[in-house]
Amino acid sequence: MSVEEMVRRKAEAAKNASRQLALLSPGMKNKALYAMAEALEKRASLVLEANAQDLEEARTKKEIKRSYLDRLMLDENRIHAMAEGLRETAALADPVGRGDFSTVRPNGLEIRRVRVPLGVIGIIYEARPNVTADAAGLCLKSGNAVILRGGSEAIRSNTAISYLLATAAYEAGIPEGAIQFIDSPDRKAVEVMLHLEGFLDAVIPRGGAGLIRFVVRNSRVPVIETGSGVCHTFVDESADFSMAEEIALNAKVSRPSVCNAMETLLVHENIAGSFLPRIVKAMEEAHVEVRGCDKTRSICSWLKPAEEEDWSTEYGDLILSVKVVCSLTEAIEHINRYNTGHSETIVTNDLKNAHRFQAEVDAAAVYVNASTRFTDGQEFGFGAEIGISTQKLHARGPMGLVELTAMKYLIYGTGQVRC
Repeated sequence: MSVEEMVRRKAEAAKNASRQLALLSPGMKNKALYAMAEALEKRASLVLEANAQDLEEARTKKEIKRSYLDRLMLDENRIHAMAEGLRETAALADPVGRGDFSTVRPNGLEIRRVRVPLGVIGIIYEARPNVTADAAGLCLKSGNAVILRGGSEAIRSNTAISYLLATAAYEAGIPEGAIQFIDSPDRKAVEVMLHLEGFLDAVIPRGGAGLIRFVVRNSRVPVIETGSGVCHTFVDESADFSMAEEIALNAKVSRPSVCNAMETLLVHENIAGSFLPRIVKAMEEAHVEVRGCDKTRSICSWLKPAEEEDWSTEYGDLILSVKVVCSLTEAIEHINRYNTGHSETIVTNDLKNAHRFQAEVDAAAVYVNASTRFTDGQEFGFGAEIGISTQKLHARGPMGLVELTAMKYLIYGTGQVRC
């Protein structure tokens, strides 16, 4: 069977299943989610064995990044976290059928607006096998069938996870075909998915800028763009140094491979002389490679120079670019020029500057005195997320269950006709 035929068959099965899935009760979907969580934990050894093979192969590649291996690696704790994520999704309110508008028109027509599933969602992602469980769970709870296509580097892990999830879901009463995994490493499978008009209702890419750009440019199916994260922390002249240091370290070091990690630190010139040596020392003690602009290097002369491309680079690693700015205006201009619309923060004790920063910075999440690492569905109280949308149509920011639904209007009449 060709790759194209295989993908189309899976898409047809998902489309057929989606019609039944959209009608299932919240109780039936929750039962399946709990069964899926239990299957992951009971058969964790199957997943770990597959993941060990993926890791072994990844380590044979030249210049492999630690952050790459971190995204790929699974252990008992991460599998437990995946299972808990499914249980937490089950505990969330079901958005399907929820009404958010109703009216009675002068002619007697009763109009209601309710949430309905999108239908069939394609998820194309890279090295993080936990996405397989997160995406399957969120799509199921929101009444959507899903076609998953993970990166070739995690194909054994993803195959094992998707097999356990689908088997448990079908045994719990979910229509067969609702959870599909493309188990071919052939990149042609992605191209086929992107041309499945009539079968896929939306495609969501999760990964680096290259993957997202390819999907956006080549898809005939509507794309919900989850952007890469070139996130900034701006330390204003009124900032508390201890707070600024703690926030910057957390934003860069806690998990440098994720999209809400800081990539560029901006520092007001009035405090650069006293704050930069302190924060650079802290970063270097945390094994961060710091690259600086000319003004930064005039204070910390041993740093590598930051080049133009550094300002727009998502490192996904323990690398940080630092720039000294002369004002809040310059900080905002720099951010709006180089950011990806993800998450930005200011550390300041000036309330006026805080409000201006939030008003003028163009991003999905704009913080005051907090780390960008909080841009996450769980942290926002939405439950698990399918990704962080950096576009402005349909959804923006952490995408939970509601963002995986569309609107439908229900109109009740008593024989009305339009003149």
